[in-house]
Amino acid sequence: MTARPAPSPAAPLLAALTVSLALCAPAHAQANQSRANVPPSLFQTVGKKGGTLTLSIVSSPQSFNYFAVLDNNTYTVMNNVLDRLITLDPLTNRLYPALAESWTFSPDGRSATLKLRRGVKWSDGQNFNADDVIFTLVDVASNTGLRANQSAVFKIGKDPLTFRKVDAYTVRVTAPKPYGAMLQALTFVPILPQHKLAKYQPLRDPDGFMKAWATNAPLSEIVGTGPFMLGSYTVDQKVSLVRNPNSWRRDPRGTQLPYMDRLEYLIIKSPDAQIAAFRAGQLDSAPITGAQFPDLKRQELAGAKFRVIRGIGLNNPPVHWAFNQDSRDANLKKAFSDLRFREAMQLAVNRERIIDTVYNGLASLPGHGVAPISEWYTNTRSYLRSYNLGQAGVRLDGLGYRDTNRDGIRNFPGGGPNVEFNILHAADNTIMPGIAVILQSDLGRLGIKVNLQGITGSTVLPTALAGNFESVLSTFGDQPDPQLRKDIWQPGGALHYWRRSLQPAQEGGTPNLAAMTPAERRIHDIFAQAEALGNQAQRKRLYTEWQWLFARNLPVILIAKPDSVAAFHDRLGNFYVRDNRVISSNYSVFEK
Repeated sequence: MTARPAPSPAAPLLAALTVSLALCAPAHAQANQSRANVPPSLFQTVGKKGGTLTLSIVSSPQSFNYFAVLDNNTYTVMNNVLDRLITLDPLTNRLYPALAESWTFSPDGRSATLKLRRGVKWSDGQNFNADDVIFTLVDVASNTGLRANQSAVFKIGKDPLTFRKVDAYTVRVTAPKPYGAMLQALTFVPILPQHKLAKYQPLRDPDGFMKAWATNAPLSEIVGTGPFMLGSYTVDQKVSLVRNPNSWRRDPRGTQLPYMDRLEYLIIKSPDAQIAAFRAGQLDSAPITGAQFPDLKRQELAGAKFRVIRGIGLNNPPVHWAFNQDSRDANLKKAFSDLRFREAMQLAVNRERIIDTVYNGLASLPGHGVAPISEWYTNTRSYLRSYNLGQAGVRLDGLGYRDTNRDGIRNFPGGGPNVEFNILHAADNTIMPGIAVILQSDLGRLGIKVNLQGITGSTVLPTALAGNFESVLSTFGDQPDPQLRKDIWQPGGALHYWRRSLQPAQEGGTPNLAAMTPAERRIHDIFAQAEALGNQAQRKRLYTEWQWLFARNLPVILIAKPDSVAAFHDRLGNFYVRDNRVISSNYSVFEK
């Protein structure tokens, strides 16, 4: 499955050893320049030990098994317990050592050799080594029988990567042909303890493995190398974690991290209830919406003992508006498949009003498939056409969409029925209903009748993937390397839901190349070519071409990308903004 919101992969270009952007040896060297073995950008100042950090999640974790469920609450909790081989610097979004303290990437782009950090212990005292890595990558992450497997990023086309233990602290990853995003793919995978989980035989019994580490399992059985370990769990109330005594992380003075003794997640479903708990001091930090920002900011300026900060973000998913180009309605199918119609729709998107009123100004213009702070980003914003209903109307007139029966609603060409369609959206989301209402209003002025179809947010993507929609507001998270989003943006991909007719007739088959437009075929080929390149400069050129094709051909219409916004009590240190980025981590924040 690839629909799961994946953990952020690392952001730099993965160059061959001869390319100047390579971050292999420099990343290792940077880690050895001080006693710190985590990104220095996490520290505005060196902290002190002690205290409890209290945060919130919206519902109980479905499991403590990362690969068993598609559940952000599970991932939020377990990202404190489990580590990855490679992480990223939150300031630069560049690769940074984690369980792999260094790596080399072959000049031909076909293999990476990772040197594992020695002396790391699991929270139960057992030694971490290459056996844990191989077990995780081979038996679990690549296992298509597991609900939250990550096999898609470990394939070149249909061919899987191979993983080999070189010695107890060295692992080699090999691809059948060059794979430029190999190291980024490794940042997806939390490493699991073989000594605890191999007995469940995930390759032989995937269903049995997914029952392991259930929320009613003894918490002493759930071990990790991360900064915290599970302490207690009360269903629908709280998940408590405690400091991992074997944590390998160190601050710039060599002090063991985390600083906090405890990390607690209160289960609070309502955003308003979360803010109420924050104001009452029950939460140390809380996510806030654009609607909540002004009031909280006023309170901060009036002397409240908390801070509200904002910055640009990599992972905040931009909202897009997609049309079902395979609609069962012949008139809608013809309209939605016509680029000229989609161009008219883009002219009807009032991004400035949406950013000002729905986000309260806490959003910006998106990129076309790539986050503006990514190194892969190409500025194609000139194709985010400015709002102009008059021009949109002229274009629709030219296409034959006119009000021929004089009822105030345009008709399909040739005296057809009224132009009317639904916008599917998440009714329980704080943003989507507001955007939908603005679109409905402006399209009504344009002479198009729009019906709003609000459903539960968790069902929006499955509904779209099933083709049961006419148009939809949805989101896909940005990733620093476009290849890790090929299932979305490559025509024929499993998540390319607005053109499901391009997908293979059967799983693992060939996409419907014959049905692709020239632009779609070129985009398909770009992803296939870039995937198999080790030369990062060549990959950059290909992805630049793709972003321009995206901008010109509008497979979906991008609307806005929300800022990173955070509220936190001012007793917390190492929670700050630098270079317009919000910087914090659960293991580097401390009580002042």
